[in-house]
Amino acid sequence: MKGVATAPDGVSIHYETQGAGNPALVLVHGWCCDRTYWAAQAPYFAQTHQVVTVDLGGHGESGPGRKDWTMPAFGSDVKAVVEKLELSQVVLVGHSMGGPVVAEAARQMPQRVIGLVGTDTFRNLAVTFTSQDIAKLLAPFRNDFTASARRYVPDMFIPASDSQQKEWIIQDMAAAPPEVGISAMENNRRYRDQLRTTLSNLRMPKLAINSDYRPNDLETAAACGLKIVLMSGVGHFVMLEDPATFNRLLEEAMGQFTSAGSSAVAARRNQHAN
Repeated sequence: MKGVATAPDGVSIHYETQGAGNPALVLVHGWCCDRTYWAAQAPYFAQTHQVVTVDLGGHGESGPGRKDWTMPAFGSDVKAVVEKLELSQVVLVGHSMGGPVVAEAARQMPQRVIGLVGTDTFRNLAVTFTSQDIAKLLAPFRNDFTASARRYVPDMFIPASDSQQKEWIIQDMAAAPPEVGISAMENNRRYRDQLRTTLSNLRMPKLAINSDYRPNDLETAAACGLKIVLMSGVGHFVMLEDPATFNRLLEEAMGQFTSAGSSAVAARRNQHAN
């Protein structure tokens, strides 16, 4: 079933929901992607849970019209959907840029979130980007977004990645609205310092399911209360490249969250009520 929620700034946020059962699983895509990137997860988990896939503002079917595409604004998009559906217990899953987005969403509604799962994200939390770093990264995208994206995205794959899937993703991401892609990329980098604080302050279980094709800073992640589980033989799109392994790891996390998280949600609700 498809639906539309309204973000606090009036942007229309499209989503799709299927299945039933608590906790609900809310799947959030990454930079210049959309909810279809969860095609291998939604029907699988809908057998036992309500599954919600979201198009963040400016992506997929969701509306434009936002001046600045920030992580807090994207987090509010997710919150708007959760509130529209009146979901009381959710596990938030975010791929790539979707990781900071779901962290921000959890910060905004901690009483509803029993667990947080990053998907090939949170790998280098100690890295900080200066304004000069960000300007250098964005310069070619400002000059020619499509061509720059076509050069940028291939680095997200490994030699063994499926060539057809790789080409589809490259073309799809390069076709994103430049004003959204550039602003989101900039704000994602600028959010890095805040991200460490946000993750450290979140009191629900936190996990990242990451590829080992790039280094993962396990020490800084652990300092932020985050456990990283590694997958091999895949690039950045772990949920698409090896859905069977990813689904198994996410299923294991869901089981842990369900037993540990329900009581934590109840405690946070009591705290907010007092």
